[in-house]
Amino acid sequence: MEFCVNSSDGFPPLDPITLRGCRFPDLSQRLSGLIAINSRSLPEKVSLIYAQVFRLQLAQYDEEKSNPPFSSWVSKSMDKSFFVNRCDHQAGSVLVLTGLIWSLCISGLFAQTLQEPLPIRDLPRFDLLKMRDEQGGICEITDQAGWAKRRSKLLGSMTAIMGKLPGEDHRCDFEIQVDEEVDCGSYVRRLIRYQSEPGCHVPAYLCIPKRCLMPEAESAPAVLCLHPTDNRVGHQVVLGIAGRPNRQYAAELAERGYVTLAPSYPLLAKYHPDIRELGWESGTLKAVWDNQRGLDLLESLPFVDARRFAAIGHSLGGHNSVYTAVFDPRIEVVVSSCGLDAYTDYYQANPGVWMPEKGWCQLRYIPKLADYRGRLEEIPFDFPEMVAALAPRQVLIIAPLNDGNFRADSVDRVVASARQVYKLWDAENALQVVHPDCDHDFPDDMRELAYRTIDSVLKSP
Repeated sequence: MEFCVNSSDGFPPLDPITLRGCRFPDLSQRLSGLIAINSRSLPEKVSLIYAQVFRLQLAQYDEEKSNPPFSSWVSKSMDKSFFVNRCDHQAGSVLVLTGLIWSLCISGLFAQTLQEPLPIRDLPRFDLLKMRDEQGGICEITDQAGWAKRRSKLLGSMTAIMGKLPGEDHRCDFEIQVDEEVDCGSYVRRLIRYQSEPGCHVPAYLCIPKRCLMPEAESAPAVLCLHPTDNRVGHQVVLGIAGRPNRQYAAELAERGYVTLAPSYPLLAKYHPDIRELGWESGTLKAVWDNQRGLDLLESLPFVDARRFAAIGHSLGGHNSVYTAVFDPRIEVVVSSCGLDAYTDYYQANPGVWMPEKGWCQLRYIPKLADYRGRLEEIPFDFPEMVAALAPRQVLIIAPLNDGNFRADSVDRVVASARQVYKLWDAENALQVVHPDCDHDFPDDMRELAYRTIDSVLKSP
């Protein structure tokens, strides 16, 4: 049975899914005409109880949040006679069913609805030199200190939706295990596992140029090589061991003298940690943490120059590189191939790809983004801000003209917006975008450009 809304209210019928993520000022207005229920049959009585329980939960939330208009409405609708006169018949059955309804509340149906509301965007998506002043008005950002405030707000919005990174106490012993070692000519490739958090070991390929293993050899810069989506071979693809061609950047960078680390991405191929049990709200942030712990591991190796790190990735690896670098300033250079466009442009904002377990909303990415379906403009962080948050570091974004996943014109808007922030450091040239005439690929010339970009920073005097 569906809750009904008076025609004067002007809104369609509501259900718990509709209500999830609603802001409560809007919700109070939408519920003001709720419940025109004929209570003559037992199912209708159950619906009434359901509605009253829902009202009670909302009233409790509202009392905590001090919203007098909505509290006043709830008090009127919870009038004792209104409730009792409709629930005195077949009381035993109703009480049993009421208990079941409360069980639903406890099990999470209403708990999800009554969560702290997700943040919504209150600053322009593409005009990044705007910020809220102390009075709540919009003001101009004119210097690096002003941008630092907006960047801090960005990080807060990201963690509100992705979850929070753990503290230093979560950094445990690596317990490194070497499962395989292969001589690849100019470098050694090791298949290892390292403990990123208590009880969770990340499979990764560690490639070490042989010269780094010589006595008294100079330490080498290192590159975090993040793999694209591949549910069959996972991180093997960036070593050229298996999978599609044009993804072997971990191997090629090792041949150029870099130490490379290619960790597995959670919930793909052979790496399936129980991220919910481990306390993570998103696969994206779990991956960021695994990557950060990978950098910690690289820092601990005597043949690695811990002052010089880069991150490179294609597709999934492309946005994984950006997300990780936003949270970790140790990464000096970022290369993202086919990895991003604005959320509002993703697949032309098709609502079907913003359903739970679709697109960005899969558990291995950011599940809470599904709550913004139909209102993508309210997502409080996006790639214009995240790319800008990398300033003044070197960033190369490769956006093919025929990429079927991410739109080249959207990438141009992302980069143009982020350059506003790069200008605060006089570093506009540190942010580059190129558009090869290909599909969702990372062809030879683009990989060569990526390597030269990394060289320009990590191999400079």
